[in-house]
Amino acid sequence: MSEIRNRRLQGAGYEQIAGSYLRGQGLTILARNYRCKKGEIDLIVRDGDTIVFVEVKYRKDSRLGFPSESVDIRKQRKIRSVAQWYLYMCHDDGTTCCRFDVISILGDRIRWIKNAF
Repeated sequence: MSEIRNRRLQGAGYEQIAGSYLRGQGLTILARNYRCKKGEIDLIVRDGDTIVFVEVKYRKDSRLGFPSESVDIRKQRKIRSVAQWYLYMCHDDGTTCCRFDVISILGDRIRWIKNAF
């Protein structure tokens, strides 16, 4: 149980790093760890007029592949579903532009993949 808690704390730390990085790029954080009955999104940010749903992935090294590779089709579907719920709950009128990005952290290198899926 403590291993799960430690991984969550580590994940929260990397999500914090990603949020700081995106703020430094001029984006505004709207929500962190947005949860609903459909799942969770790490970060929701505003980039100009666009709402961006961001998945943050970290790996210490590339022995198991790159962090972004773990955002598979199943994970993408779940993120889209949560994003739809978020937009619905925020009373979106259907005209809001949105996109899906991934922040990939490999060791101490950050890679921002815009329009990842």
